[in-house]
Amino acid sequence: MYLGIDLGTSGVKALLIDGEGKAVGSASAPLTVSRPHPGWSEQEPADWMVAAFAAVDTLKHGHARELAAVKGIGLSGQMHGATLIDEADEPLRPAILWNDTRAHAQAAKLDADPRFREISGNIVFPGFTAPKLLWVRANERRRFERTAKVLLPKDYLRLWLTGEHVSDMSDASGTSWLDVGARSWSEELLEASDMRLDQMPALVEGSEVSGELRTELLARWGMTGPVVVAGGGGDNAASAIGTGTISAGQAFVSLGTSGVLFAANESYLPNPESAVHAFCHALPGRWHQMGVILSAAAALNWYAMIADSTPADLMAELGDQLEAPGRATFLPYLSGERTPHNDADIRAAFIGLSHEDDRASLTRAVIDGVAFALRDCQEALRAAGTELSSVMAVGGGSRAHLWLSAIATVLGLPVEVPEQGETGAALGAARLGLLAATGADPMDVCRPPKVHRVVEPVANLRRSYEEAYARYGALYRALKV
Repeated sequence: MYLGIDLGTSGVKALLIDGEGKAVGSASAPLTVSRPHPGWSEQEPADWMVAAFAAVDTLKHGHARELAAVKGIGLSGQMHGATLIDEADEPLRPAILWNDTRAHAQAAKLDADPRFREISGNIVFPGFTAPKLLWVRANERRRFERTAKVLLPKDYLRLWLTGEHVSDMSDASGTSWLDVGARSWSEELLEASDMRLDQMPALVEGSEVSGELRTELLARWGMTGPVVVAGGGGDNAASAIGTGTISAGQAFVSLGTSGVLFAANESYLPNPESAVHAFCHALPGRWHQMGVILSAAAALNWYAMIADSTPADLMAELGDQLEAPGRATFLPYLSGERTPHNDADIRAAFIGLSHEDDRASLTRAVIDGVAFALRDCQEALRAAGTELSSVMAVGGGSRAHLWLSAIATVLGLPVEVPEQGETGAALGAARLGLLAATGADPMDVCRPPKVHRVVEPVANLRRSYEEAYARYGALYRALKV
């Protein structure tokens, strides 16, 4: 058996698979986000440990025999979070998360240094790790001086599991300290942000062994050692392992808290000017590109709260038949935006409202706005030289047929919906645990799921959606005035 642990923003999920890759059992535990100031987003590292304990303990209650047979564990997690620990491996402050924008001034400063884009292959976004450390240096000097290591969220979980300070290539790509082409830390970029190489974790590939599960945890979960812990991956790279998106030409669209348009590459293809992320994949010798929007399902969740409803009820009000977009337009910039704007200050807006608009029309505007933001990502990928022919849908929002129909029509691409079952980051993590433990061929393990149905673009609505997308693009410029 093999165990995947996915440390997300809203919860931790643990998934057991057998040697054939079939899901055997899963359990989750929730997490909350603290927002003490506008633009801030934090979590306590101790809460990650509590949630991970809870998820695996729950698995043990229902699958003790299977859990006892685990030989490999893989990790995936939310990227970019800055977890500062001291010499005793104790956190110095709450972790600063991926969607925290407080370090926008520090990000602009680093991004103005041409070495960062040249070596890391990416814009220095405010949510990346390096600018957060500059913010801590400027505002919490004592904590900065006491920082012995900086770990990404899943790697703090790894420290608890194994006692090792290790990260993987895909997650490290989002720090602005990695030479993504060379797959190694850049001492030049570290020095430019007043950091040292000894403050970084060791690096392994996602399918390599990073350590072994500690004896006390073997006993807690009834396992017989040794149990290896794989390098794992950032959440999107791990999702790609789970969907079999590992070769050039394969892509997925993710409708999670954030939204992602992800394309696998077999070579390093940076194009920071387009605000496309060019990162290492979770497998050796592979890379990927992705456009990222900060609010996807999060936008619908926010509107549901405002409307005193639930996302499921709002979507049910719309039915399954896609209609032409109305004049009401929603720009989903609740936390700023990454691709293509790299704009931490921009905020969301409803524009074009009229007396005729009601709750349903605003729900439709929200899902269309997210679809338009993903189209921005498609155009950015196109500018970076990547043309997509189809995408697979993953994430919680992918269960909404109407939303997928809007996305297919806006992108002009068929959207493949996998059969019911595990396809996400937890499965990808478990697969990486299997690879680390067995040395199996990734092409045999990382297979795409069977396609349940294909959502095609609605041909007679393409023109109206193109016109609405043009309005959407103009409105971003208007909001900047």
